[in-house]
Amino acid sequence: MVEVKEPKPLVKLIGRDGNAFFIIGNVIRALRASRMYKDKELEEIKVEMTSGNYDKVLQTSMKYCEVE
Repeated sequence: MVEVKEPKPLVKLIGRDGNAFFIIGNVIRALRASRMYKDKELEEIKVEMTSGNYDKVLQTSMKYCEVE
Protein backbone atom coordinates (compact mmCIF):
# COMPACT_ATOMS: atom_id res chain seq x y z
CA MET A 1 0.00 0.00 0.00
CA VAL A 2 1.26 3.45 -0.94
CA GLU A 3 1.57 6.09 1.78
CA VAL A 4 -0.66 9.13 1.21
CA LYS A 5 1.47 12.27 0.94
CA GLU A 6 0.48 15.82 1.80
CA PRO A 7 -0.37 18.28 0.40
CA LYS A 8 -2.60 16.36 -1.97
CA PRO A 9 -2.66 17.63 -5.56
CA LEU A 10 -5.92 19.16 -6.78
CA VAL A 11 -7.96 17.35 -9.45
CA LYS A 12 -11.08 18.96 -10.89
CA LEU A 13 -13.71 16.33 -11.72
CA ILE A 14 -16.94 18.30 -11.28
CA GLY A 15 -18.47 19.13 -14.64
CA ARG A 16 -16.16 16.68 -16.39
CA ASP A 17 -16.73 13.31 -18.01
CA GLY A 18 -17.63 10.80 -15.28
CA ASN A 19 -16.03 7.89 -17.11
CA ALA A 20 -13.83 5.80 -14.76
CA PHE A 21 -10.93 5.73 -17.23
CA PHE A 22 -11.07 9.52 -17.58
CA ILE A 23 -10.94 9.89 -13.79
CA ILE A 24 -8.06 7.43 -13.44
CA GLY A 25 -6.10 9.22 -16.16
CA ASN A 26 -6.60 12.65 -14.58
CA VAL A 27 -5.68 11.46 -11.11
CA ILE A 28 -2.53 9.65 -12.26
CA ARG A 29 -1.53 12.68 -14.35
CA ALA A 30 -1.98 15.01 -11.36
CA LEU A 31 0.01 12.69 -9.09
CA ARG A 32 2.80 12.40 -11.67
CA ALA A 33 2.88 16.19 -12.12
CA SER A 34 3.17 16.66 -8.35
CA ARG A 35 6.40 14.62 -8.41
CA MET A 36 5.49 13.27 -4.99
CA TYR A 37 5.18 9.66 -6.14
CA LYS A 38 7.59 7.39 -7.97
CA ASP A 39 6.54 5.43 -11.06
CA LYS A 40 6.22 2.21 -9.05
CA GLU A 41 3.93 3.96 -6.55
CA LEU A 42 1.81 5.36 -9.39
CA GLU A 43 1.37 1.84 -10.77
CA GLU A 44 0.30 0.61 -7.32
CA ILE A 45 -2.21 3.45 -7.05
CA LYS A 46 -3.58 2.60 -10.49
CA VAL A 47 -3.98 -1.06 -9.44
CA GLU A 48 -5.75 0.07 -6.28
CA MET A 49 -8.11 2.27 -8.32
CA THR A 50 -9.02 -0.54 -10.70
CA SER A 51 -9.40 -3.24 -8.03
CA GLY A 52 -13.10 -2.64 -7.58
CA ASN A 53 -16.08 -0.83 -9.01
CA TYR A 54 -16.71 2.83 -9.89
CA ASP A 55 -16.99 3.74 -6.21
CA LYS A 56 -13.50 2.33 -5.61
CA VAL A 57 -12.17 4.62 -8.37
CA LEU A 58 -13.73 7.65 -6.65
CA GLN A 59 -12.65 6.63 -3.13
CA THR A 60 -9.06 6.08 -4.22
CA SER A 61 -9.08 9.37 -6.13
CA MET A 62 -10.14 11.20 -2.97
CA LYS A 63 -7.60 9.29 -0.91
CA TYR A 64 -4.62 10.59 -2.91
CA CYS A 65 -5.98 13.90 -4.34
CA GLU A 66 -8.10 16.85 -3.36
CA VAL A 67 -11.09 16.36 -5.62
CA GLU A 68 -13.24 19.24 -6.76
